[in-house]
Amino acid sequence: MRAALVMLTVCISLTSVAQTKPLDLPDMGASAETILSRAEEKEYAEALLRQMRAYEVLNEDPLISDYFRDMGFRLASNSDRPDKAFTFVVINQPVVNAFAAPGGVIALFSGLILAADDQNEVAGVLAHEIAHITQLHLYRAYENQKAMTIPIALAMLGLVLLGGGSGEAIQGAVLSGQAASMQSQIFFTRQNEYEADRIGISTLSRAGYDPKGMAEFFEKMGRITRSMGEGPPEYLRTHPVSVSRVSEARNRAQNMPAPKPADGRDFYLVQARLRAMTADTPDEALTWFRDRMERADVSQAESDAMFYGSAIAHQKRGEYEEARKLLQSLIDRNHHLAYELQMAELDLDANRNGRAIDLLAGLYHSFPGNHAISMQYARALLKTQDKQQAETAAVVLRQQLLVRPGNPQLYELYARSANIAGDKVRAKEAIAESYYLRGGIHEAAMQLQTLANGSDLDYYQRARITARINELRLELAKLGMEDS
Repeated sequence: MRAALVMLTVCISLTSVAQTKPLDLPDMGASAETILSRAEEKEYAEALLRQMRAYEVLNEDPLISDYFRDMGFRLASNSDRPDKAFTFVVINQPVVNAFAAPGGVIALFSGLILAADDQNEVAGVLAHEIAHITQLHLYRAYENQKAMTIPIALAMLGLVLLGGGSGEAIQGAVLSGQAASMQSQIFFTRQNEYEADRIGISTLSRAGYDPKGMAEFFEKMGRITRSMGEGPPEYLRTHPVSVSRVSEARNRAQNMPAPKPADGRDFYLVQARLRAMTADTPDEALTWFRDRMERADVSQAESDAMFYGSAIAHQKRGEYEEARKLLQSLIDRNHHLAYELQMAELDLDANRNGRAIDLLAGLYHSFPGNHAISMQYARALLKTQDKQQAETAAVVLRQQLLVRPGNPQLYELYARSANIAGDKVRAKEAIAESYYLRGGIHEAAMQLQTLANGSDLDYYQRARITARINELRLELAKLGMEDS
């Protein structure tokens, strides 16, 4: 199933390559921008995220997902259309690829992040994809070619949803998507790619990244292809790069102001965390970190990241003392939040619950509202199964739900906290929302209907639950999945 979804997302990414007619900066009142309303864009983006979650390909580790989310919004706020809605996600697949989809969804594959040498290269990819969205390249392609319209793109997703995730439905969606994408490529040229490069490089510079990052990443992909004797990486298939295009990007970057020096520590730490968490085995990750440390060009920031990643790998192997030694040596030099959170996670794994809770409580009060801290603090509180601590966890989680209502992990944790605290109604409502956000719209409606059929609800609970059931039924009706 995961492979099928990757094929589906690659099909979507094919629609972000260039079209035939050279374009100046688009007229903001152009018809392409009216193909989808803001509400429809939001609906499409949310539906796409739910489907990705249904196939368990999204990386929702708070430190990893939030880092690239923040990077994306930093770039988007410095783009020529900071008013556009964006959603930035990481997909756990060892593929060097990225894509932009209708509704402003931009995805980075884990393989691309791990292939990058620094933050500027990944930022270059994001800036390029952001430009495809802001310049309406996808919508203009749909507008100019009737065979590949937004409704067809939505139907591809709807077919998978309608089939309930069956293999036949997925295959049909993929095949129809491939056919439409192949047809649409006939109308594409390099013009949109050059425009996305040009605008993306300017965005990179304004956001404080090194504008050379884009050209350097494209060059790296070319070197990987030549050295391995294989076909081009997936990213170059959907974003073909010529020597002249790389040269133009490099020349344009050289004429821009040099960014402020940065050691890239946060990027290297997140990259090491991603490698340790997605490696097939902890031993594989440890071997990679050891080999990387032997290189002469490793900076101090990279070296620290290798120790951090090694600590995570040792922890996954159950070698807690080795992991603790590595983390403590890092903390002694620099009290970075990533080290502190990993130490708390290590304490929890080693059943030192009180120590972990004390550490996380201190971090929570020092950095109020921090998502990664709040999630881990809540998990630590819930591990004890104590009613009072569960009530504290519920308070922490409700604050997060106010700003992140689309996060299923938050609802799952809140359901646990409410259940332990004795609020069975809120617990069932929360678990229903987690089903919904993971693509289980029917399951969410059934959960709430069972709850509504009970006789122990007060007036306000019944009104709230009934209203939510009606909303879910409307969504099911749109997808042709309403109950008979």
